[in-house]
Formats: sequence, C-alpha cells, structure tokens
Amino acid sequence: MLLAHGDGAAALDFHAHPDVWLLIAVLVGGYFSLIRYVGPQRVEPGEPVVTSRQKLSFLAGVVVLWIGADWPMHELGEDFLFSMHMVQHTLFSLVAPPLILMGMPKWMLRLPLQKRAALKVARALTRPVVGLVLFNAVIVVTHWPALVNLSLRSEIAHFGIHAVLVSASVIMWWPVVDRLPELSRMSPPGKMLYLFLQSIVPTVPASFLTFSDGVLYDAYAEFPRLWNMGVIADQQVAGLIMKIVGGLLLWLAIAILFFRWSSAEERQQAKEVSWDDFERELQAWELRRT
Repeated sequence: MLLAHGDGAAALDFHAHPDVWLLIAVLVGGYFSLIRYVGPQRVEPGEPVVTSRQKLSFLAGVVVLWIGADWPMHELGEDFLFSMHMVQHTLFSLVAPPLILMGMPKWMLRLPLQKRAALKVARALTRPVVGLVLFNAVIVVTHWPALVNLSLRSEIAHFGIHAVLVSASVIMWWPVVDRLPELSRMSPPGKMLYLFLQSIVPTVPASFLTFSDGVLYDAYAEFPRLWNMGVIADQQVAGLIMKIVGGLLLWLAIAILFFRWSSAEERQQAKEVSWDDFERELQAWELRRT
C-alpha cells in the first residue's frame, strides 16, 4: 500500500485493470501467433522469421505500455498527480512506440499494406512533415486544460486520448525507425534534424506548466495531495518532465543515429580505401611485369 499524505489522506490500494491486461494479452498473443503461423510463409527459406533482438524490443515496448497504463501508474496519474500523468504520456509517446516498431519484422509491417489503397495511405501518413505536424498538434491539444479535465472525469475520453497519442507517436517515429524501403524517405542527417524539430514545440506547453503561478487543471486541484506536493509544484515538475526528460529521450535517439551513421561512413571509407589500395598494387604488379 502507498499512502497519500497532505490535504486529506487517501490510500493508493491495488486496483485491477482487466481492460489493460486484455490489451496486453492481445498484443503479445497476436505478435507470437503471427510469428508462428504467418511468418514462415512470408520469408525466404533459411531466413529467420524474427530475431531475438526484435522479440526483446517488442516485448520491452509492450511492458512500457503496461507500466504506463496499469496500477500504480494509472492511479498516480489519474487520481493524484499531473506529474505522473506526464510520465504516462512520456512512456506512451517517446518510449513504447519506437521499441514496438523496431520489434516488428518487415513482413509483419507489410501485412496491412498489401492492398494498393492501404499502401497509398501509409505513404501519405509516414511523410516526415505529417509526423512533425500531427505529433506536435496532438501534444499541444492533449495538454489543453479543458481536455485534460474531461479525460479525468470520463473513462471513454481518457482511453480515446491515450489511443490518439499512441497512434500519433507511431506515425511520428516511423520515419526514424525506417523499417520498409517502400516507405523510406530520409537520410540519417535528415532524421536527426527531424527529431530536433520534434523537440521544439513541446517546450511551449512545458513552459506554461513550469512557469505558471496558477492552477491550470482544476481537476488536480480537487484531488488529494500525494507526498505533500502542492498543485503548483506538481505542475512545475510535470513541465520539467516534459521538457527535460522528453528532450533527453529525443536527443538520445539523435545520438544513436549519429553514431550509427558515423560508423557506417567509416566502414564505407575503409572499403573504398581498400579497393584503391588493391588497384594501386595491381597496377604496380603489371608495371613490374613489363
């Protein structure tokens, strides 16, 4: 049991979320069913249906979703602290989607794209400009006070907002993860610029949260306070999480892209140097023969 202290003590007891468990079971069960029954028909003989790294990445992404949606994170974010609500959104938008995408083999990603119309829609949605505009619009709208207050009073609105956030985040991360050649558009430097631009707009709501001296979300002012954290302090912590933690995650992805790109460039240069050296040696050998 975790206890909430402050303006009215409240107990944060364990609360089951069968809907979350069902969703996680469907995701994991569907993933491994596709691997077992569909994958062998979609790969060339001798080609692995899925790698161990892909399985680990997918399961890690699902676990992150589970942590964000289940007890105690759900109760902390929806009944006590907006800062914990922000942790939820960070997990749903910046951690789980890229892990899940990296965990899906190419043949699995192509399953919903077999029809020409579906591929056309996918090409439109995965354009970098679409991901940039859509993701940032969702981030701004989902932090609009009226919508936040509504989500805390309506389970349907709450689920819908999270579903929209995760969907927009998958679209945002797609150009970066870049799994399918038919939907590839950006070079590594382009991906790094894209992620940098993604880090700019969230600083606007984060600044409002961090520097506001009034209550932005009335519903949280009515909740019991946890760990003696006041409403304004809670908002400020949420703003710092959005700005610093979110920014660090995006910059971590930029760093990974940079080092992978740098390593690939070095390998390519090494191959070119080796071939040039071979040609020079071959020419020298021919001259010696003459």
